[in-house]
Amino acid sequence: MKRGYNPYLLPDWLRRTRFYVKGIIIPIGCFQLVRVLIVPTTWDFILLVFLAFLGFLLFKDII
Repeated sequence: MKRGYNPYLLPDWLRRTRFYVKGIIIPIGCFQLVRVLIVPTTWDFILLVFLAFLGFLLFKDII
């Protein structure tokens, strides 16, 4: 039987890092979105998709 995800079982440094990344991923993603809308390059679009995917995983408590 699979146990549920419990973030409090993580080491302290990893919980703090997750907390700070979770707080800053939205502003960075918004900045990247504006940048993609102004000057759309392949690298900027890939970075935007990666940030959106990382934000989704963090806010759904998958990682």
